[in-house]
Amino acid sequence: MQALISARKIEDDLKKDAILEVMSDKYCRAILEISMEKPKSAMEISVETKIPISTVYRRLQTLHDNKLLGISGSISDDGKKYFLYKSKIKAIATSFNGSEVEIEVVPNIS
Repeated sequence: MQALISARKIEDDLKKDAILEVMSDKYCRAILEISMEKPKSAMEISVETKIPISTVYRRLQTLHDNKLLGISGSISDDGKKYFLYKSKIKAIATSFNGSEVEIEVVPNIS
């Protein structure tokens, strides 16, 4: 039986604005979606989503800066760095009640 994961309410207005901006970008949403179940390299993300690699790298940086994406890495036998990216979020719920924006984030624990 799977345990229920509770959502975290975001209180900081700057963080709320950053999350709303990220979620309004179709490329950021595609990257979060494709990296939710298992970590992917930037090239895998680019190929599977058909997003240009330069755009993928820019969005990866934005997502990481906003703590929505985790990065793990290793160095291959020939000395080449290899990074994998995985979504830190499973879901985001937003509501606007006229005076305040409420955002809840469900972490990706898979």
